[in-house]
Amino acid sequence: MKDVVKAFDNLPWALKIILCLPVLDIAWAIYRICKGAENKNILMIVVGVLWIIFGCVITWLVDLVCTIIWKKPTVVA
Repeated sequence: MKDVVKAFDNLPWALKIILCLPVLDIAWAIYRICKGAENKNILMIVVGVLWIIFGCVITWLVDLVCTIIWKKPTVVA
């Protein structure tokens, strides 16, 4: 799990933006699940699962805006 989180954290900014697009946003949901499991944070795991369900609707847009502004997906990540 640590390797997945570290790999996502070290991605170039442009690739992070590409992963925020509607279908690819599932990658950030998996990132949240792995980060939650690594930190033993149940809330983060639940948010990751919900991100998979709602990812194609609106959450991808939240990730995109946050990645452009802060260079990482939402505060939840």
